Amino acid sequence: MFPQRRMRRTRIRHIQPLLREIHLTKNDLIAPLFVDETISSPRPIESMPGQFRYPINGIAAVAAAHLKRGLRAVLLFGIPKEKDPVACSAYDEDGVVQQAVRRIKAEVPGMVVITDVCACEYTDHGHCGIVGESRNGPDLLNDPSLELMNRIAISHAECGADIVAPSCMLDGMVESLRTALDDAGFEDVLIMSYSTKFASALYGPFREAADSGFSFGDRSTYQIHYANSQEALLESQMDADEGADILMVKPAGFYLDILVRVAELGLPVAAYQVSGEYSMIKAAAERGWIKEKDMVLESLTCIKRAGADLIITYFAADVAGWLDEKQ
Repeated sequence: MFPQRRMRRTRIRHIQPLLREIHLTKNDLIAPLFVDETISSPRPIESMPGQFRYPINGIAAVAAAHLKRGLRAVLLFGIPKEKDPVACSAYDEDGVVQQAVRRIKAEVPGMVVITDVCACEYTDHGHCGIVGESRNGPDLLNDPSLELMNRIAISHAECGADIVAPSCMLDGMVESLRTALDDAGFEDVLIMSYSTKFASALYGPFREAADSGFSFGDRSTYQIHYANSQEALLESQMDADEGADILMVKPAGFYLDILVRVAELGLPVAAYQVSGEYSMIKAAAERGWIKEKDMVLESLTCIKRAGADLIITYFAADVAGWLDEKQ
């Protein structure tokens, strides 16, 4: 007890670095990238200042620049030139993501390439798979959509993807993908499942960035309500049981209580600091209300402290530079 125990002794400025419990590193970070089949030069994303859609012929250079900064993994999202009700372009061998993967693996072989496996960017209705009539009206059909996800994942693996990341929140998606990949000879391709993905209001900027807004209804029948923690944990447990290599909590910052519990399942866990989290920090910083660098580093360190092994963040390139400044 005081005065023998003085906690401030450990906070002497030159002592603090020796006793810091959590250290953020470049190896913790995954950089999301948007690849647009319809453009020939980078296009700024208005709702996400500092982020761009990149053309296919420029994506390898972007990946190379990230690797030079010390970032070792990118997560690819595609914007195709054509959409239809059943997302045919999502598994086209010459689709936007397929071309991007081939270019990155050929020109930047040291980069880990992760691909989003979903259909919302490729369907004209904006939902994450095959839509049809259900007992409650038009909705996402689970089992037909699983077949679609299998085709998408295999097409990505054929182009060299290291990790596929199904984000559609379908029942049985991990088991279905694992079986399909193994049967196609891709036993070494990892599955990073969006295993605990909430129906969040924080995805708005992403929908502009990826042109993936839905034309009717919402996604509440296949994403988790933000009030439900037991359901969230069960979803990740089921994906772990089905063979996921990496689990995910999305969004990250509002759901650290969930992240702690998912990390206890024993698998590596990724946390996605989503577009709304990014844009809120950017907007507040632009108004001078916060210091961007301090806020970003604090938010990511807290995400790691809660149990994340990997953090998907649009701040990845900036953080890599800031970490270099500290050395």
